[in-house]
Amino acid sequence: MAYNCVVLVKQVPDTTRITGEAMNPDGTVNRGALPAIFNPEDLNALELALDIKDKFGGKVTAITMGLPTASTVLKEALYRGADEAILVTDRRCAASDTLATSYILSCAVKKLDPDIILCGRQAIDGDTAQVGPQLAEKLGVAQITYVEKLLQLEEDRIAAKRSFGNGWQEVRGKLPVLLTVVEEANEPRVNVAHRMMKYKNAMSKADVEKQIRAENPDMDDEAFNNAVNAEVTKLENKGILIKQWDLDFLAADLQWCGRDGSPTKVHRIQSVVLAAKGAKDVEATDQGITDMVHELIEDNTIA
Repeated sequence: MAYNCVVLVKQVPDTTRITGEAMNPDGTVNRGALPAIFNPEDLNALELALDIKDKFGGKVTAITMGLPTASTVLKEALYRGADEAILVTDRRCAASDTLATSYILSCAVKKLDPDIILCGRQAIDGDTAQVGPQLAEKLGVAQITYVEKLLQLEEDRIAAKRSFGNGWQEVRGKLPVLLTVVEEANEPRVNVAHRMMKYKNAMSKADVEKQIRAENPDMDDEAFNNAVNAEVTKLENKGILIKQWDLDFLAADLQWCGRDGSPTKVHRIQSVVLAAKGAKDVEATDQGITDMVHELIEDNTIA
């Protein structure tokens, strides 16, 4: 039996490379000063979904919610083996806490009717581990959290080993199911070179709009919209369009989105000031590029 898997992924600040400008004066995280990466445990969730597809067939769809720049992690998901990528982006999503985020994501997931929904245990920029369980509740499906290993998957039955810190449990359930996955579950595969070549020019509509406006700053609105629609159609025909959904498309109830749908109150903020940096120059020659590619392969960054 083939399975329709949906993986929720998130672009997060790389907290291992923070600088002295990591915090804003008001105590919030200065995301512009931090490199953005694929949330680590979401990579484990993606790997588990790809492993299910390898063994049983089916489809893997990656979804992220965030700014248009979050399409970067979707491209990486495509590089690693995902079949489709969807960006949920809308200014009205801003300031969403875990409750609002899980509601918006549930609206997106419902459109795909998946057998298995997977996400990392938690994101490193929040460490709440709340979105997965809240999402399962809103979808009305069973959930297995802290999954270390998939033990059995047969027809609509699933069994998994879940960690609870100083031990583990074997949990059985029925599909559809949501799994939150921990880093011990697997070793995520690296980007695949031929998929990187295929999807290197993949873009969302927001990416297209940004590129065309940058290249044609004085273009009038009608010409701009025509150019955007033409490029989006071209990308879709090539199979490299990252789908883009907004709250109107999701038919989301706005009272549950953004700041209005977020009851979380911040009790205290602690500023963190650290310093770290590192860089390597690559010679701009064919040999320099060749050496760099070999280093990336040896470092298991690409395959």
